[in-house]
Amino acid sequence: MASPNSDPLADLARLEGVASAVMAARDAVDAVLRDRGRRQVTPEQQADALVRAARANAELGDLETSDQDGRPGRSGWEAGTLRLYVELVDCAALIRVSPLQAVARAHAVLARGLLPEDDLGRVRADPAAAERMASLGRLLTAPTTAPVIVVAAVAHAELITVSPFSIGNGIVGRAVEHMIMIAGDLDRPPVTVPELGHLQSGADYRRALDGYRSGAANGVREWLLHVAAAVTRGAELSPLRPAGTLRGGRRRG
Repeated sequence: MASPNSDPLADLARLEGVASAVMAARDAVDAVLRDRGRRQVTPEQQADALVRAARANAELGDLETSDQDGRPGRSGWEAGTLRLYVELVDCAALIRVSPLQAVARAHAVLARGLLPEDDLGRVRADPAAAERMASLGRLLTAPTTAPVIVVAAVAHAELITVSPFSIGNGIVGRAVEHMIMIAGDLDRPPVTVPELGHLQSGADYRRALDGYRSGAANGVREWLLHVAAAVTRGAELSPLRPAGTLRGGRRRG
């Protein structure tokens, strides 16, 4: 059992290469926000970013479930995911205070119309899943010196690994990652699209998740590096960046 003064997330942040990858991701987000505070973000720009993020998340959800009978297939998740991202900022206000409530709310909004009302936001009847979710709740409410990206990455992977709900776990996990980025003032107001970074990584996303699930230190490290790269790519794909612009203001072509 971890001691009351332990900080397991900070321990993960010290894995080789993680600190520098996280710093690069933070710099990429700061570049979008012009070093924070110097860029005015309109409601339309924020809405555009959230729609892009929702659609990328839904596409990943379709890829995860399209071959499973009785589950939404290609494009089947978009409506529910768009509903969820309308509430993403409100859920972000809860994610570090009452995380299990935020997760349950996210699932209920996402899966409305796809599951019976009694199953919305309800963890499946599995004592091991319930205990691991309780552990995640404690982790997200405990103080930590770990960077926001590390916290978000762990929550994302835990929700997919535990799969507490009968459907929609991947979409909820990715949404929770973004909630934590918002709550931690990394992406506030939300203008980046880390979900699109995950989508564009292709098979590397699933391989990185498998590494986390293995429990091996190197597998967890590779997952954290993957998430940092997705956050960096999500900043580069923000609607606030001019089309075709690369780091440092250079343009393609």
